[in-house]
Amino acid sequence: MPELSVSTDQVGFLIEKAREFDVKEDVSDPESGSNGADDNMVDVLEDGGDDPVVREITSFINAMSEDEQIDLVALMRLGRGDGTIEEWDDLRREAADGRNGRTASYLLGEPLLSDFLAEGLDAFGLTWAEERTTPVR
Repeated sequence: MPELSVSTDQVGFLIEKAREFDVKEDVSDPESGSNGADDNMVDVLEDGGDDPVVREITSFINAMSEDEQIDLVALMRLGRGDGTIEEWDDLRREAADGRNGRTASYLLGEPLLSDFLAEGLDAFGLTWAEERTTPVR
């Protein structure tokens, strides 16, 4: 079984944050002028382009080492079904070849990122704690 440079805790944190990002929707009423308490805080689910979750994910990924970022992309691709655990070295090599310093935006562009990361961990026989709210480094 290959070893991951990125920790299960780091991937778990990203799964959690990606799920927060995935529930966002386009702004439905930009001029509502209502207050959050009046509208049951539904505006928090709207993506206004300056999303703090995106900034948090981007900062977290950018702080990772190159090897961790490569493994993260390969793990997502493994979970997406682009290869099997036996083809890990190929997935990792492809991730390294495609590295362009934009790992966070590449991963955030994947609509099912959280599911694919979880599936990738599962292929390694690893699990993550769904109750985490802060990253563990």
